[in-house]
Amino acid sequence: MAAQTYQLFCIGNPLLDMQVRDGETLLKKYGLQANDAILAEEKHAPIYEDLVKNYSITYVAGGASQNAARAAAYVLPPDSVVYTGCVGDDDLADQLRAANKREGLHERYLVKKGEQTGACAVVLTGHHRSLVTTLRAAEKFEQSHLSSPEVAPLVEAAKVFYVEGFFLTHGTESILELSRKASASSKVFALNLSAPFIPQFFSAQLQSVLPYCDIIIGNESEAEAYASATGLPDPKDLVATAKAIALSPKSNMARPRIVIFTHGPKSTVLVSSAEPENAKVFAVTPIPDEQIVDTNGAGDAFAGGFLGALVAGKDLNECVEVGHKMGAMCVQLVGPQFKWPKVKVL
Repeated sequence: MAAQTYQLFCIGNPLLDMQVRDGETLLKKYGLQANDAILAEEKHAPIYEDLVKNYSITYVAGGASQNAARAAAYVLPPDSVVYTGCVGDDDLADQLRAANKREGLHERYLVKKGEQTGACAVVLTGHHRSLVTTLRAAEKFEQSHLSSPEVAPLVEAAKVFYVEGFFLTHGTESILELSRKASASSKVFALNLSAPFIPQFFSAQLQSVLPYCDIIIGNESEAEAYASATGLPDPKDLVATAKAIALSPKSNMARPRIVIFTHGPKSTVLVSSAEPENAKVFAVTPIPDEQIVDTNGAGDAFAGGFLGALVAGKDLNECVEVGHKMGAMCVQLVGPQFKWPKVKVL
């Protein structure tokens, strides 16, 4: 019997989110921005124990690419999506497995004995979320895992690949391996910018992978950070930044590069290198304030919905609309989760 394969292959940092509300005091105490994502520095190290001792925590399966993979699995038929990353041999990893199973996501973790699974402090203030990540096992991913007997056939069989920008902080060689393979065999490789600090501080890593990327997804703050880092004249001009990325050098010229920037409840912008002057703008149906639970994972939900629709053969307009539907569903629930029983989205 042939081994199970999957159309969409995702890779990233598997994390368990530790989510707390009314975190204004935490923002001040640890010098955090209300709507940001950072890697924990030494000064942030006590935040995880602080949350456990002094706050009511909601534990939610997280990790940007894993969230998107679960969203894609939600909209696609069973056995369509697989995800890899590195976890410890602990109960945090078991919580991630349970969440993935519910959405129909298959994982092929690299498990590091004696290591702790990564965690993310999610500090909610109003409709904003501040993410503080300690990678732990996640940054110990080994490139050799991609060529292991368990994973190599999945890489070969996949039609679409997705990676979070966060992975570039430690796993650029793994991403280069996957993206080059995808480009050489004219498969689709998608990358999410993930956070402003990726184009700000990991620009060299990002630029090394960009030629092999067919789809770039980001939000307005990540677009602005990219524009500033690369010297574009107006960092707040989303269309101009999308066009600049779409037209940057590309390895596989047979496939146009698509750049999508979301902007919360404001319009989503899409630019294709095939028609760089013809930017598409998609209106977002705003969710009433009283229906918004939190915005943690909304961008990942959009990315997963978009990719799920792409894998299902939908056109780009439909892909964006499915992304919007998944983002809207996510903000009405706690953290990066989706309605259960499943709602038909595609």
